[in-house]
Amino acid sequence: MRMFRDLVKNRGLYSMAIPGIVFLVVFSYIPLSGHLLAFKDFQISKGIWGSDWVGLDNFRFFFSNRDWIQVTVNTVYLNGLFIIFEMVFALLIALFLNEIRLKWFKRTIQSVVFLPYFISWVVVGYMAFILFNNTDGLINRVLGMSGLQAVNWYQTPWVWPIILTLTRIWKSAGYYSIILLAAITGFSSDYYESARLDGATRLQQMRYITMPLLKPQIIILVLLGVGRIFYGDFGMIYGIIGDNGILFPTTDVIDTYSYRALRQLGNFSMSSAIVFYQSIMGLIAVVSFNALVRKIDKDSRLF
Repeated sequence: MRMFRDLVKNRGLYSMAIPGIVFLVVFSYIPLSGHLLAFKDFQISKGIWGSDWVGLDNFRFFFSNRDWIQVTVNTVYLNGLFIIFEMVFALLIALFLNEIRLKWFKRTIQSVVFLPYFISWVVVGYMAFILFNNTDGLINRVLGMSGLQAVNWYQTPWVWPIILTLTRIWKSAGYYSIILLAAITGFSSDYYESARLDGATRLQQMRYITMPLLKPQIIILVLLGVGRIFYGDFGMIYGIIGDNGILFPTTDVIDTYSYRALRQLGNFSMSSAIVFYQSIMGLIAVVSFNALVRKIDKDSRLF
Protein backbone atom coordinates (compact mmCIF):
# COMPACT_ATOMS: atom_id res chain seq x y z
CA MET A 1 0.00 0.00 0.00
CA ARG A 2 2.83 2.35 0.87
CA MET A 3 4.51 1.60 -2.47
CA PHE A 4 1.26 2.34 -4.32
CA ARG A 5 0.92 5.73 -2.58
CA ASP A 6 4.52 6.55 -3.51
CA LEU A 7 3.83 5.61 -7.14
CA VAL A 8 0.78 7.90 -7.23
CA LYS A 9 2.58 10.75 -5.48
CA ASN A 10 5.61 10.63 -7.77
CA ARG A 11 3.91 9.39 -10.91
CA GLY A 12 5.62 12.07 -13.00
CA LEU A 13 9.09 10.89 -12.04
CA TYR A 14 8.21 7.21 -12.41
CA SER A 15 6.69 7.83 -15.85
CA MET A 16 10.02 9.28 -16.99
CA ALA A 17 11.69 6.01 -15.98
CA ILE A 18 9.33 3.85 -18.06
CA PRO A 19 11.38 4.00 -21.33
CA GLY A 20 14.54 2.98 -19.46
CA ILE A 21 12.73 0.15 -17.67
CA VAL A 22 11.25 -1.13 -20.94
CA PHE A 23 14.68 -0.99 -22.60
CA LEU A 24 16.23 -2.89 -19.68
CA VAL A 25 13.54 -5.59 -19.73
CA VAL A 26 13.56 -6.08 -23.51
CA PHE A 27 17.32 -6.06 -24.06
CA SER A 28 18.65 -7.37 -20.72
CA TYR A 29 16.12 -9.61 -18.98
CA ILE A 30 14.22 -11.27 -21.81
CA PRO A 31 17.48 -12.38 -23.55
CA LEU A 32 18.41 -14.25 -20.36
CA SER A 33 16.15 -17.05 -21.60
CA GLY A 34 18.81 -17.68 -24.25
CA HIS A 35 21.03 -19.22 -21.57
CA LEU A 36 18.85 -22.32 -21.90
CA LEU A 37 20.85 -23.12 -25.03
CA ALA A 38 23.81 -23.96 -22.80
CA PHE A 39 21.90 -26.98 -21.46
CA LYS A 40 20.35 -28.17 -24.73
CA ASP A 41 21.35 -29.72 -28.02
CA PHE A 42 19.98 -26.78 -29.98
CA GLN A 43 18.46 -27.52 -33.35
CA ILE A 44 17.13 -24.59 -35.36
CA SER A 45 14.29 -26.70 -36.71
CA LYS A 46 13.14 -27.59 -33.18
CA GLY A 47 13.68 -24.17 -31.60
CA ILE A 48 14.86 -23.41 -28.07
CA TRP A 49 12.00 -25.13 -26.26
CA GLY A 50 11.80 -28.14 -28.55
CA SER A 51 15.51 -29.02 -28.52
CA ASP A 52 16.65 -31.91 -26.33
CA TRP A 53 18.16 -31.37 -22.88
CA VAL A 54 21.79 -32.50 -22.57
CA GLY A 55 22.59 -31.20 -19.09
CA LEU A 56 26.21 -30.14 -18.68
CA ASP A 57 27.52 -31.82 -21.82
CA ASN A 58 28.11 -28.51 -23.60
CA PHE A 59 30.37 -27.31 -20.80
CA ARG A 60 32.73 -30.23 -21.43
CA PHE A 61 33.63 -28.61 -24.75
CA PHE A 62 34.97 -25.58 -22.91
CA PHE A 63 36.56 -27.26 -19.90
CA SER A 64 37.99 -30.31 -21.70
CA ASN A 65 41.21 -28.45 -22.60
CA ARG A 66 43.34 -25.77 -21.01
CA ASP A 67 42.18 -23.02 -23.36
CA TRP A 68 39.54 -21.96 -20.84
CA ILE A 69 42.28 -21.08 -18.33
CA GLN A 70 44.17 -19.00 -20.87
CA VAL A 71 41.17 -17.01 -22.12
CA THR A 72 39.89 -16.46 -18.56
CA VAL A 73 43.27 -15.18 -17.36
CA ASN A 74 43.62 -12.97 -20.44
CA THR A 75 40.13 -11.53 -19.95
CA VAL A 76 40.69 -10.70 -16.28
CA TYR A 77 44.24 -9.45 -16.82
CA LEU A 78 43.38 -7.13 -19.72
CA ASN A 79 40.25 -5.77 -18.05
CA GLY A 80 42.19 -5.27 -14.83
CA LEU A 81 44.71 -3.15 -16.74
CA PHE A 82 41.91 -1.22 -18.41
CA ILE A 83 40.08 -0.46 -15.15
CA ILE A 84 43.20 0.65 -13.26
CA PHE A 85 44.75 2.85 -15.93
CA GLU A 86 41.44 4.27 -17.19
CA MET A 87 40.61 5.46 -13.68
CA VAL A 88 44.10 6.85 -13.06
CA PHE A 89 44.21 8.84 -16.29
CA ALA A 90 40.56 9.88 -16.03
CA LEU A 91 41.25 11.27 -12.55
CA LEU A 92 44.34 13.13 -13.75
CA ILE A 93 42.47 14.61 -16.72
CA ALA A 94 39.53 15.65 -14.51
CA LEU A 95 41.85 17.31 -11.98
CA PHE A 96 43.70 19.08 -14.79
CA LEU A 97 40.49 20.32 -16.43
CA ASN A 98 39.18 21.55 -13.08
CA GLU A 99 42.24 23.77 -12.68
CA ILE A 100 41.83 25.48 -16.06
CA ARG A 101 40.32 28.94 -15.71
CA LEU A 102 40.05 29.93 -19.39
CA LYS A 103 36.61 28.66 -20.39
CA TRP A 104 37.31 28.44 -24.15
CA PHE A 105 40.51 26.48 -23.55
CA LYS A 106 38.77 24.20 -21.06
CA ARG A 107 35.97 23.43 -23.51
CA THR A 108 38.48 22.76 -26.27
CA ILE A 109 40.44 20.28 -24.14
CA GLN A 110 37.20 18.58 -23.04
CA SER A 111 36.17 18.10 -26.66
CA VAL A 112 39.60 16.79 -27.66
CA VAL A 113 39.80 14.16 -24.88
CA PHE A 114 36.14 13.16 -25.31
CA LEU A 115 36.19 12.82 -29.11
CA PRO A 116 37.95 9.39 -29.29
CA TYR A 117 35.07 7.82 -27.35
CA PHE A 118 32.86 8.18 -30.45
CA ILE A 119 35.30 6.54 -32.86
CA SER A 120 34.35 3.01 -33.89
CA TRP A 121 36.66 0.14 -32.94
CA VAL A 122 36.78 -0.81 -36.61
CA VAL A 123 38.30 2.59 -37.40
CA VAL A 124 40.65 2.22 -34.43
CA GLY A 125 41.71 -1.16 -35.82
CA TYR A 126 42.67 0.44 -39.15
CA MET A 127 44.53 3.18 -37.27
CA ALA A 128 46.46 0.54 -35.32
CA PHE A 129 47.32 -1.27 -38.55
CA ILE A 130 48.65 1.95 -40.06
CA LEU A 131 50.85 2.44 -36.99
CA PHE A 132 52.06 -1.14 -36.45
CA ASN A 133 52.07 -2.63 -39.95
CA ASN A 134 55.16 -4.83 -40.25
CA THR A 135 56.21 -3.61 -43.70
CA ASP A 136 55.38 0.08 -43.99
CA GLY A 137 53.82 0.97 -40.65
CA LEU A 138 54.42 4.48 -39.35
CA ILE A 139 56.29 3.34 -36.23
CA ASN A 140 58.58 1.00 -38.18
CA ARG A 141 59.32 3.81 -40.64
CA VAL A 142 60.32 6.09 -37.78
CA LEU A 143 62.49 3.33 -36.31
CA GLY A 144 64.15 2.82 -39.70
CA MET A 145 64.82 6.54 -40.14
CA SER A 146 66.38 6.55 -36.65
CA GLY A 147 68.71 3.70 -37.56
CA LEU A 148 66.88 1.20 -35.35
CA GLN A 149 65.64 -2.24 -36.34
CA ALA A 150 61.98 -2.56 -37.28
CA VAL A 151 59.75 -4.62 -35.00
CA ASN A 152 57.38 -7.29 -36.26
CA TRP A 153 54.53 -6.09 -34.03
CA TYR A 154 51.91 -8.57 -35.22
CA GLN A 155 54.17 -11.47 -34.29
CA THR A 156 55.16 -10.18 -30.84
CA PRO A 157 52.44 -11.28 -28.37
CA TRP A 158 53.88 -9.79 -25.16
CA VAL A 159 53.65 -6.19 -26.37
CA TRP A 160 49.93 -6.20 -27.19
CA PRO A 161 48.53 -5.92 -23.65
CA ILE A 162 50.49 -2.64 -23.45
CA ILE A 163 49.23 -1.46 -26.84
CA LEU A 164 45.63 -2.40 -26.03
CA THR A 165 45.83 -0.64 -22.66
CA LEU A 166 47.19 2.55 -24.23
CA THR A 167 44.47 2.37 -26.89
CA ARG A 168 41.78 1.92 -24.25
CA ILE A 169 43.13 4.89 -22.26
CA TRP A 170 43.13 7.06 -25.38
CA LYS A 171 39.57 6.08 -26.25
CA SER A 172 37.80 5.93 -22.86
CA ALA A 173 39.71 7.96 -20.25
CA GLY A 174 38.21 11.19 -21.58
CA TYR A 175 34.69 9.82 -21.15
CA TYR A 176 35.25 8.89 -17.51
CA SER A 177 37.04 12.18 -16.85
CA ILE A 178 33.88 14.08 -17.83
CA ILE A 179 31.91 12.05 -15.28
CA LEU A 180 34.45 12.84 -12.55
CA LEU A 181 34.62 16.49 -13.60
CA ALA A 182 30.83 16.76 -13.31
CA ALA A 183 31.11 15.46 -9.74
CA ILE A 184 33.90 17.93 -8.95
CA THR A 185 31.85 20.90 -10.13
CA GLY A 186 29.15 19.90 -7.64
CA PHE A 187 31.46 20.15 -4.64
CA SER A 188 30.85 23.10 -2.33
CA SER A 189 33.26 25.99 -2.85
CA ASP A 190 33.35 26.52 0.92
CA TYR A 191 35.85 23.68 1.26
CA TYR A 192 38.29 25.33 -1.11
CA GLU A 193 37.82 28.82 0.32
CA SER A 194 38.59 27.52 3.81
CA ALA A 195 41.65 25.71 2.51
CA ARG A 196 42.93 28.84 0.76
CA LEU A 197 42.50 30.84 3.95
CA ASP A 198 44.62 28.25 5.74
CA GLY A 199 47.32 28.65 3.10
CA ALA A 200 46.73 25.41 1.17
CA THR A 201 48.23 25.26 -2.33
CA ARG A 202 46.37 24.04 -5.42
CA LEU A 203 48.10 20.68 -5.15
CA GLN A 204 47.16 20.33 -1.48
CA GLN A 205 43.54 21.21 -2.28
CA MET A 206 43.44 18.47 -4.90
CA ARG A 207 45.06 15.94 -2.57
CA TYR A 208 43.14 16.63 0.63
CA ILE A 209 39.76 17.89 -0.68
CA THR A 210 39.01 16.92 -4.27
CA MET A 211 40.34 13.36 -4.26
CA PRO A 212 38.70 12.29 -0.95
CA LEU A 213 35.38 13.77 -2.09
CA LEU A 214 35.67 11.86 -5.39
CA LYS A 215 36.06 8.51 -3.64
CA PRO A 216 32.36 7.45 -3.90
CA GLN A 217 32.26 8.21 -7.65
CA ILE A 218 35.53 6.38 -8.27
CA ILE A 219 34.33 3.34 -6.31
CA ILE A 220 31.08 3.20 -8.28
CA LEU A 221 32.93 3.42 -11.60
CA VAL A 222 35.34 0.71 -10.49
CA LEU A 223 32.43 -1.46 -9.33
CA LEU A 224 30.76 -1.11 -12.71
CA GLY A 225 34.06 -2.01 -14.35
CA VAL A 226 34.53 -5.06 -12.11
CA GLY A 227 31.00 -6.14 -13.02
CA ARG A 228 32.23 -6.44 -16.61
CA ILE A 229 35.71 -7.76 -15.81
CA PHE A 230 34.86 -11.11 -17.42
CA TYR A 231 33.46 -9.31 -20.46
CA GLY A 232 36.27 -9.03 -22.97
CA ASP A 233 35.49 -6.09 -25.25
CA PHE A 234 34.85 -8.07 -28.44
CA GLY A 235 34.70 -5.00 -30.67
CA MET A 236 38.06 -3.80 -29.41
CA ILE A 237 39.93 -7.12 -29.43
CA TYR A 238 38.57 -8.42 -32.72
CA GLY A 239 38.71 -5.01 -34.39
CA ILE A 240 42.43 -4.65 -33.61
CA ILE A 241 43.72 -8.24 -33.34
CA GLY A 242 41.33 -10.09 -35.64
CA ASP A 243 42.14 -13.78 -36.24
CA ASN A 244 45.88 -13.47 -35.69
CA GLY A 245 46.56 -16.76 -33.90
CA ILE A 246 50.12 -15.72 -33.03
CA LEU A 247 48.75 -13.11 -30.63
CA PHE A 248 46.16 -15.39 -28.98
CA PRO A 249 48.37 -16.25 -25.96
CA THR A 250 48.05 -12.67 -24.65
CA THR A 251 44.95 -11.27 -26.38
CA ASP A 252 42.43 -14.10 -26.76
CA VAL A 253 39.49 -13.42 -24.41
CA ILE A 254 36.27 -15.27 -23.62
CA ASP A 255 34.23 -13.31 -26.17
CA THR A 256 36.58 -13.90 -29.10
CA TYR A 257 36.97 -17.55 -28.11
CA SER A 258 33.20 -18.13 -28.06
CA TYR A 259 32.83 -16.29 -31.37
CA ARG A 260 35.40 -18.55 -33.04
CA ALA A 261 33.70 -21.59 -31.54
CA LEU A 262 30.40 -20.51 -33.05
CA ARG A 263 31.90 -19.57 -36.41
CA GLN A 264 34.09 -22.65 -36.84
CA LEU A 265 31.83 -25.29 -35.30
CA GLY A 266 28.44 -23.69 -35.90
CA ASN A 267 27.30 -24.99 -32.51
CA PHE A 268 25.10 -22.46 -30.71
CA SER A 269 24.86 -24.58 -27.57
CA MET A 270 28.59 -24.81 -26.96
CA SER A 271 29.05 -21.08 -27.49
CA SER A 272 26.14 -20.41 -25.13
CA ALA A 273 27.83 -22.56 -22.48
CA ILE A 274 30.92 -20.35 -22.68
CA VAL A 275 28.82 -17.18 -22.38
CA PHE A 276 26.91 -18.67 -19.44
CA TYR A 277 30.20 -19.36 -17.65
CA GLN A 278 31.22 -15.77 -18.39
CA SER A 279 28.00 -14.41 -16.90
CA ILE A 280 28.29 -16.47 -13.72
CA MET A 281 31.89 -15.37 -13.16
CA GLY A 282 30.93 -11.74 -13.73
CA LEU A 283 28.16 -12.02 -11.15
CA ILE A 284 30.55 -13.55 -8.62
CA ALA A 285 33.09 -10.77 -9.28
CA VAL A 286 30.70 -7.86 -8.74
CA VAL A 287 29.08 -9.40 -5.64
CA SER A 288 32.48 -10.16 -4.11
CA PHE A 289 33.90 -6.70 -4.80
CA ASN A 290 30.74 -5.04 -3.52
CA ALA A 291 31.02 -7.07 -0.29
CA LEU A 292 34.63 -5.89 0.06
CA VAL A 293 33.59 -2.26 -0.44
CA ARG A 294 30.81 -2.70 2.11
CA LYS A 295 33.38 -3.68 4.74
CA ILE A 296 35.70 -0.79 3.88
CA ASP A 297 33.13 1.98 3.31
CA LYS A 298 29.48 1.02 3.69
CA ASP A 299 28.21 4.25 2.11
CA SER A 300 30.12 3.63 -1.13
CA ARG A 301 28.71 0.17 -1.87
CA LEU A 302 26.65 -0.39 -4.99
CA PHE A 303 23.94 -2.41 -3.22
